Amino acid sequence: MAFREFDTPQLSRRALFRSGAWLAAGTAAAGIPGASSLLAHDVGHAFPELAKLTSRYVREGKVANLIVALGRGQEDMAHTVGAGTLAFGSDAEVGLDTLYRIYSMTKPITGMATMMCIEDGHFGLDTPLAEILPAFADMQVLRTPDGALDDTVPAETQITIRHLLTHTAGLSYIIDAKGPLLGEFVKQGLVGGRVSRMPIPGLPQVTPAPSLEAFADRLAELPLVAQPGTEWIYSASLDLLGRVVEVASGMSYEDFLRTRIFEPCGMTSTYWAVPDSERARMTTNYGFLGTMPIPVDPGPSSVFLDEPAFPAGGGGLVSSPHDYDRFLRMLLGYGKLGTVQVMESDTVRTGVSNLLPAGVDTAGTWIAGQGFGAGGRSTNGQFGWGGAAGTLAAVDFNLNMRTGLYTQYMPPETYPIREEFIAALTADLQAVAAAAAA
Repeated sequence: MAFREFDTPQLSRRALFRSGAWLAAGTAAAGIPGASSLLAHDVGHAFPELAKLTSRYVREGKVANLIVALGRGQEDMAHTVGAGTLAFGSDAEVGLDTLYRIYSMTKPITGMATMMCIEDGHFGLDTPLAEILPAFADMQVLRTPDGALDDTVPAETQITIRHLLTHTAGLSYIIDAKGPLLGEFVKQGLVGGRVSRMPIPGLPQVTPAPSLEAFADRLAELPLVAQPGTEWIYSASLDLLGRVVEVASGMSYEDFLRTRIFEPCGMTSTYWAVPDSERARMTTNYGFLGTMPIPVDPGPSSVFLDEPAFPAGGGGLVSSPHDYDRFLRMLLGYGKLGTVQVMESDTVRTGVSNLLPAGVDTAGTWIAGQGFGAGGRSTNGQFGWGGAAGTLAAVDFNLNMRTGLYTQYMPPETYPIREEFIAALTADLQAVAAAAAA
């Protein structure tokens, strides 16, 4: 088997994990044969361990589908490894045009929309949030995260746009809030992602805030869980940035994304609500009863067929591997996709860089020892993030690669797919390196 020559650093499984390569997989994909082809095709033969992994998960009935999209530079189409069907028992095979709930992979899109507002001169990275949303001018901070809501101290500094982009604003999330604060998140409908039409054991039943404006106003009334700019705490900040974008730009958040990102990037299958005409492309999402996958959101009747109460910039989008690959390709082109300049080069370079405020404590978090940019992890030339239903996507600027992993089950920790993904890529990388050296 012939492979293109490329430089390969010595990588261990631990090094891959520590560098954040579980997001990107770009090192292995650098040897894709036929990468100049404009037609997408399965390249599992070039990645035998990755092909075994995806095949095994589908064959053993752990997931209905598992597909990896791999692209080099500005080639027009991604290549794939893996397969499966829209749901267990379905005959409809998945591919680049299949629709997946991408959940928190929405965050990098919102991050780049925010960077566009900076590019447009609406505000800067370190502009206080209160200059755009005055309700956030006098925030209080809980003495303890699970304490009484009136047991607070004043915020020592203003929340900034940088803080919101990097989860360092001191805000919390409905998935992580504790005690009385969790109760208020539920009561006020401060939830950005939808799961199912039916009640799910262990998940609180929440009536979402009726609008993005109401979401922001209600969030402003609650105390923070940490002083702004001091800790990395996964939060509702990217949902809040959707409101920041629409106030600063004078456009609804939906219209901003449509006209500034989706249409210029050719993302024709990215939705807040999947049109009825497209429901046949929608995957089924699964939860688990013990080890048995149970459909919690069947594709043909998905809750994502309904219009959401508000566009959740932290986790509300459905997209296809093809569409998200277009977004990644735009980032990899430093804002340019084909002949279209979607964002300025410097805007992208800033957005994918480490924007964490100096001195932020990341110990014990998902990004310990790493950086964070505009809505995604930023480390060693890679930028990207994952979603709550098993999706991952990133770009690797050093290797000129874009990569996405798509399946549909939650919570993603149910299976060690991410760890096994790393091991498979490591093995394939070693084989590629050996072939190149022969």
